[in-house]
Amino acid sequence: MVRQCGFTGVFTLCFLLLLECLKVAGKISIPHNVTDLHWHPATATWYGSPNGDGSDGGACGYGSLVDVRPLKARVGAVSPVLFKNGEGCGACYKVKCLDKSICSKRPVTIIVMDRSPTGPGVIGRTHFDLSGAAFGHMAVRGRSSQLRNRGELRVLYRRTPCKYPGKSIAFHVNSGSTAFWLSLLIEFEDGDGDIGSMHIREANSNEWLKMDHLWGANWNINGGPLKGPFSVKLTTLSTRRTLSARDVIPRNWTPKATYTSRLNFL
Repeated sequence: MVRQCGFTGVFTLCFLLLLECLKVAGKISIPHNVTDLHWHPATATWYGSPNGDGSDGGACGYGSLVDVRPLKARVGAVSPVLFKNGEGCGACYKVKCLDKSICSKRPVTIIVMDRSPTGPGVIGRTHFDLSGAAFGHMAVRGRSSQLRNRGELRVLYRRTPCKYPGKSIAFHVNSGSTAFWLSLLIEFEDGDGDIGSMHIREANSNEWLKMDHLWGANWNINGGPLKGPFSVKLTTLSTRRTLSARDVIPRNWTPKATYTSRLNFL
């Protein structure tokens, strides 16, 4: 009995040490919940076509991704308090309306992909400008059009983890990138969804080079000539979790190409 407990204790300790090493190496990702258990008041409107995606890429720079699943019909433009000068891009929220006569009880999950127009009535308060499809999803069955006709609505919202089943984090090399100026767009980030900092590491180097936040979900670095393959390290804005994708961008990378890792946060 004593021997069994001792073996179990040693096994558990070794397992925890191995787990921590894998986390540090960026080989695995331990789930980290960013769910906000509390609902907060806000307002919401919609834009674009009534049943459309709302944006053609918008202020986050996701481009044609807004037209395809899993992002399709989940577009949300937000006021500055949530947009955070672009560092809020990629975060996910649940939003639901309050009028029981027309609103369903189920919230719609949206992804921040755009910035709502900034006018005197928006600055300083929390506002969602949803795609027509997302806005209509808050209505009871058959009354989406009537809900859209209401104009601005009082809503409740809360933060929720982003989930992209079967997807790994991808890195899109933006147009205009060269060996002296490299710009990346991050796609399909589970969990927090947002990015607080990014670094890249060149081939045969141990030094992580800091990238600058360019705009929206785009980051860049000046210098060089930069030599691939490149490893990329992400740190989320909300919970400061870190993930490293080794040699994810190949030596012969090209602008406008997207390179997919084998990792994600969830």
